[in-house]
Amino acid sequence: MRKDAHMLGKRLDYQVEENKIHFFFEKEEAFLEVITESIINVFVPYETKGHRSKAIEGEKAVRTDFEVKDCGSYVSVATKQLEARVYDGFYVDFYRDGKSICEDYRSGRILRPLLSEKSLEVLKAEGHDVSAGVSSSYPVQTVKKMDGDEKFYGLGDKTGFLNKRDYEYENWNSDIPQAHTDTYRALYKSIPFLITLKKESVYGIFFDNTYRSYVNLGKENQAYFYYGADAGNLDYYFIAGDTMPDIVGGYTYLTGRTPLPQLWTLGYHQSRWGYDSADCIKKVAGKYRELDIPCDTMHFDIDYMDGYRVFTWNEKDYGDPAGTIQELADDGFKAVCIIDPGVKLDPGYEKYDEGIAGDYFAKTPEGEVYVNAVWPGDSVYPDFGQPKVRKWWAENQKFLTDIGVAGVWNDMNEPASFHGELPSDVVFTDEDQKSTHAAMHNVYGHLMSKATYEGLKEQTGKRPFVITRACYAGSQKYTTVWTGDNQSLWSHLQMAVPQLCNLGLSGMAFAGTDVGVRQNFYAAGYRSEHFLHCSGIIRPTEAFIRSRGSSGRRRSIFTANLWNCVTACFHTCTICLRSVRKQDFRSCVHWCFIMKRMKMHGI
Repeated sequence: MRKDAHMLGKRLDYQVEENKIHFFFEKEEAFLEVITESIINVFVPYETKGHRSKAIEGEKAVRTDFEVKDCGSYVSVATKQLEARVYDGFYVDFYRDGKSICEDYRSGRILRPLLSEKSLEVLKAEGHDVSAGVSSSYPVQTVKKMDGDEKFYGLGDKTGFLNKRDYEYENWNSDIPQAHTDTYRALYKSIPFLITLKKESVYGIFFDNTYRSYVNLGKENQAYFYYGADAGNLDYYFIAGDTMPDIVGGYTYLTGRTPLPQLWTLGYHQSRWGYDSADCIKKVAGKYRELDIPCDTMHFDIDYMDGYRVFTWNEKDYGDPAGTIQELADDGFKAVCIIDPGVKLDPGYEKYDEGIAGDYFAKTPEGEVYVNAVWPGDSVYPDFGQPKVRKWWAENQKFLTDIGVAGVWNDMNEPASFHGELPSDVVFTDEDQKSTHAAMHNVYGHLMSKATYEGLKEQTGKRPFVITRACYAGSQKYTTVWTGDNQSLWSHLQMAVPQLCNLGLSGMAFAGTDVGVRQNFYAAGYRSEHFLHCSGIIRPTEAFIRSRGSSGRRRSIFTANLWNCVTACFHTCTICLRSVRKQDFRSCVHWCFIMKRMKMHGI
């Protein structure tokens, strides 16, 4: 059933209840809430009475002077900085200084086939995805008028150029192994925060809905842009200001700001999937020192685990865990270990047994523990929506901190799965009530990161370093992010800069991308110049930088083992990389000042 706010009918009455204005329409109730002088929440409780936000924690509404006035055809709700005018049908227009800055679109979306039925059938028969061939209305949606001068920013690390005008996207955390291009509408993160920059105004809208959602920024029609969702409430925050930093500041006031990180996290990180023993990692670390290339951190991928079981150690190949970590520490390296959410289905394995005994795992609608597959094989999924599960997961970080691990890398937490996507009706928990995968999917990585952050903080007393692949709005309070499995393509280098800039504009102040990446070694012409361009071009835009390679690829400058690179330019690469890394080292103090500002202002 379509739940368009503009189908609510005529306004019958309204009541002012502290900061809230409660509107009564013919078919539904709706609310405005004055959060601050510059932020107003628009809410229609289609599914739940309250917000149940995962991004916003604590009460954000403050005592604010505002005036509510019945102007006949509309009700005006005005602070010193922002006015909302509410019309029949719950059309809401926003004004500053008496001038319109954002209006609801009155004519309705133009729903039409983008291709003929015959063309769609032919494409479908050839195996093409035809889901983008037809435009459709969504159960929950809001449509905003475009004046023609809009530029759009934010939405996390979506593909494409910096300005998102004329693009369409989905918010559905997705593990996509193929090379990412502009045609990909969803990646690993869902941050439904949009900044609109116009010639004479700027504003932001945070659409706080965790279901699969859709943003179309003029691609369907140049007269409007829209946000739609498969279910949930209509729940968005309109943020006004004079500048883009004002807008980001308002958004991070709501969702939280990046805490000041430890100094070592701002340095150079080294990672490779496929180090088959501790000796491999130690040799790589030793060579960095021999070549005088500054490097602060070694990342341990899934090979360090015993059969890919989380919170275990592969002593056969990686030796004594504390001893291995200490050897690296003695040489000046911090250790970061990967942890995936999938727990191996293995009776007798401690973490699986604990989860079964505590009722910690997601279930089928019939009440059985839901099973899919990831790296360990058949696996089960912790239900991070349960506070007791987050507490259990946080306590398990002690396994890592006790052996000297300094940070945790959360991966595969979209959640990823090898036997097809988790069905939408898999049963998860939303704090104190049952929910579904459809509602909790986009916050799965967010809640996992929150549990990890809280565990590290409790165990070490230090500012935690958590890095995640999947996240939601507000994750910046708990974790840094990287842009996922990019590839060594020039197009990916081009896309990385706008991805990182838009992540910053989406509140993710501590973000980075992998360089010298594992994929496409042969197909992309894996050249040293690509790596050096990555290091030189991307580094000024990111606080986190990691060189990463993968198992099964020729070891080279790009996959970690610079010294095995069989290219004519090895010497040049070494000199250049050493220079770039030493410059990074000198710039760490500068990054600290930037991060302190980000902690205070959100950007």
